[in-house]
Amino acid sequence: MQSKEQLIECIQRINTTALREFLSTFDWYALRRYLDHLSMTLEPRGVDSHWTRLGDTPAVVWRRSAA
Repeated sequence: MQSKEQLIECIQRINTTALREFLSTFDWYALRRYLDHLSMTLEPRGVDSHWTRLGDTPAVVWRRSAA
């Protein structure tokens, strides 16, 4: 199992704009999920490419206007 520090290093190799200070505010689980998602972006798109959204986040997010 990778440490939190190792996950941050892997993320920064893919997303070079991600700051260590920002990433360190997330827990291990969130960093692992983000790295998995980033890793999928490295693969070619097509019929064999897929990413399964976990059920703990909504597919669509919206906000009601204050006006």
